[in-house]
Amino acid sequence: MTISRRKLIEPQITPFYHVINRCVRRAYLCGDDPYNGKNYHHRRGWIVNKIKQLAAVFCIDVCAYAVMSNHYHLVLKIDIEQQQKLTQEAVISRWLQLFNGHPIAVDFLKITKDSHILAHKP
Repeated sequence: MTISRRKLIEPQITPFYHVINRCVRRAYLCGDDPYNGKNYHHRRGWIVNKIKQLAAVFCIDVCAYAVMSNHYHLVLKIDIEQQQKLTQEAVISRWLQLFNGHPIAVDFLKITKDSHILAHKP
């Protein structure tokens, strides 16, 4: 039986977590695939860059990582102080960095930007 992430992650107890992500069956993230003879080593850089991007968006510090041929390990620390400083606009703009903008989120950001511009006009 699976447990929801909401119940697994409790930053009040510890901000550090060990995360594992694994490819299924014979899929290879990087390295030599003995079944088809191809080398996927070039993907290692892609994976590391994506980890860094996601860590910045989600206020997470990457303490350690290891990218293997069919899985990777991460030791993460949740940056609670940085997360608590984020405004609602900052949370929405970070979300929009990863996902296509839902019209409501995009409109909300336009309205808040327009209101800030109008508030600062002399």
